[in-house]
Amino acid sequence: MSQVPTITLNDGNEIPQLGFGVWQVSTEDIVTSVAKALEVGYRHIDTAAIYGNEEGVGRAIAESGIPREELFVTTKLWNDKHAHDDALAAIQTSLEKLGLEYVDLYLIHWPTPEKDNYVEAWLALEEIKSKGWSKSIGVSNFLEDHLRRVVAESSTVPTVNQIELHPTFSQEPLVAVNNELGIVTQSYSPLGLAKDLANPQIQELAGKLGRTPAQVILRWHIQKGYVVFPKSVTPARIEENFDIFGFELSADDIAVIDAVNVDGRNNPHPNEFN
Repeated sequence: MSQVPTITLNDGNEIPQLGFGVWQVSTEDIVTSVAKALEVGYRHIDTAAIYGNEEGVGRAIAESGIPREELFVTTKLWNDKHAHDDALAAIQTSLEKLGLEYVDLYLIHWPTPEKDNYVEAWLALEEIKSKGWSKSIGVSNFLEDHLRRVVAESSTVPTVNQIELHPTFSQEPLVAVNNELGIVTQSYSPLGLAKDLANPQIQELAGKLGRTPAQVILRWHIQKGYVVFPKSVTPARIEENFDIFGFELSADDIAVIDAVNVDGRNNPHPNEFN
């Protein structure tokens, strides 16, 4: 665990830069996968209400025997719970499923701009933080106009913005906005749903470094300053994805990876997902 660097958020809390993602991990696989991740050394778990596996995450945490203060747990508010009272009830449901008294980070999962109630949801998250139900609060899939609006209409700047980000979809303009506002960028689908692993330039670089394409890409995320959480249910890959601290990419290596961007979004567009 000690080899995973941390980033200080704008509220003073620290977040481990490498985490374990559990999107699309089934209820059959969730306990064993999270248990393996914790065994390997992950201490940051990223789940969400809509994933349907919070209970499994909580069970794996409980069975691990790892002290709560050594763990960083993120979950997220789903799109039909943006009304104030719904959001407060949703975090309680998540905490009950996780078996935790608090989470370390609570995110609005999508802005759903057509419904136009993400500011109400954000104000509810401010209350959730004030009640101690989440140590930090942030957003996911927010674009520049969504970010600027919540900053303008509340008293809290999100600590993080979790967005689809990988070498073929580098999101540099949005990352620049995050940086300007003091918001940490978190990368989901960090391997481009595995598509980026087949990129010839990345494969060539991996061969040169004696590393796998996944390790090279994850190391790129780390050196770019992003928080990143790969997902796998395969024990060997869970270990491989954690083993990214024994090497560094040169500036030239990073430039090679930066150059493969083609704005290749794989997930829904935040302005269209409602």
